[in-house]
Amino acid sequence: VAKFTGMLQGQRDLFTVGQMLLSDLVPLVGAQEGTIYQMHVAEGERSMLRLLASYARQRDQVEQFMVGEGLIGQCALEKQRIHLTDVPASFTVIHSSLGESRPVNIVVLPVLFEGQTKAVIELASLCPFTVTHLMFLEQLTQSIGVVLNTIEATMRTENLLQQSQQLTTELQSQQKELTQTNEELERK
Repeated sequence: VAKFTGMLQGQRDLFTVGQMLLSDLVPLVGAQEGTIYQMHVAEGERSMLRLLASYARQRDQVEQFMVGEGLIGQCALEKQRIHLTDVPASFTVIHSSLGESRPVNIVVLPVLFEGQTKAVIELASLCPFTVTHLMFLEQLTQSIGVVLNTIEATMRTENLLQQSQQLTTELQSQQKELTQTNEELERK
């Protein structure tokens, strides 16, 4: 957990964080596929989860889920892990150039910060996840929640700073125009 937290600290780009996380996490827990969906909350609209990053992405991968829709949306809504140990035949297939196979286990994990869903991670494996893997994933998602919240807060702050700088530039421009207008009026 400390390794992942250290690796992700200081990152400023959510896509990079998602890719780094999955690149190390998927093989570590013996999974073969993984996705991270980030929560998007827009004023006046329903919350949704958008695909942030994936590992061994499928061609027909869903780009977004509404909260409560599918396992991703349900996990976000209930803020609880969903663990499938008997994956139906109609579920995803893990592809390789040598063949394809149905996953044995799928785990869907909420990434929370102060009780709010920040993201959802889904992992698929050809082998069962061990109790140790599941405990590790629970602890890791708590740390990831802090990292995602920090990055989102930094991005909001940078956006506000940029808007403030634009407003300052516009005000300076307007002030110059007013000064010129006043000078013209004094001459007249």
